[in-house]
Amino acid sequence: MLEELKKEVYEANMQLPKLDLVTFTWGNVSGIDREKGVFVIKPSGVPYDELSPEKMVVVNLKGEVVEGDENPSSDTPTHTYLYNHFPKIGGIVHTHSPWAVAFAAAKMDIPALNTTHADTFYTDIPAADALTKKEIEEDYEGNTGKTIVETFKQRHLDYEATPGTLVSQHGPFTWGETPAKAVYNAKVLEVVAQEDYHTLQLTRQNSHLPQYLLDKHYYRKHGQNAYYGQNNAHSHDHAKKIS
Repeated sequence: MLEELKKEVYEANMQLPKLDLVTFTWGNVSGIDREKGVFVIKPSGVPYDELSPEKMVVVNLKGEVVEGDENPSSDTPTHTYLYNHFPKIGGIVHTHSPWAVAFAAAKMDIPALNTTHADTFYTDIPAADALTKKEIEEDYEGNTGKTIVETFKQRHLDYEATPGTLVSQHGPFTWGETPAKAVYNAKVLEVVAQEDYHTLQLTRQNSHLPQYLLDKHYYRKHGQNAYYGQNNAHSHDHAKKIS
């Protein structure tokens, strides 16, 4: 069942140590088959060098295991909640990458201070609220997904335009159209967190990107008039800002 998706999710998981996004087993990737209403996720606590496509676990959108001999990631309820409430995402990544965790521990958004950020994330990357004692005791991982979704709702953020978040005092979650894209977004988030940390050490001035520069960099890669790379029909000379 879902052999291609298992392979895709396995390969995405294996990118996490290669990209220095995980230490030991501190991370996971999942990918969803929307038509079948199930997703594939890394097994819990299994070292990366022991993973294989066959060890990936298939879970339905109620969070129930439907195939696999291993226990799914302990973060499965978070993935389940996000897939149910962000219907256009195809993959999710969670890590404890250190620069992102530093912002999460400080309960700080990762601000949009440079064009590296703007190429992928259209707004500051929000720090969702830390969970209360009651929320942790009742349903820790499920409520982790809930605080992410509520943060995007309360701040009127587009989860496609800003494909990631921090959970305060915990760490980052990212997502994308595919598991591989979610991993890409996780790496970008970690890089901009590191860049921002150093920027904030160097100056106390307001270094937020002006909206016109953020728009330029975001929309040259996203939307119908994007022109970055080789797959877009629009040339640089004819590119227009999306309104």
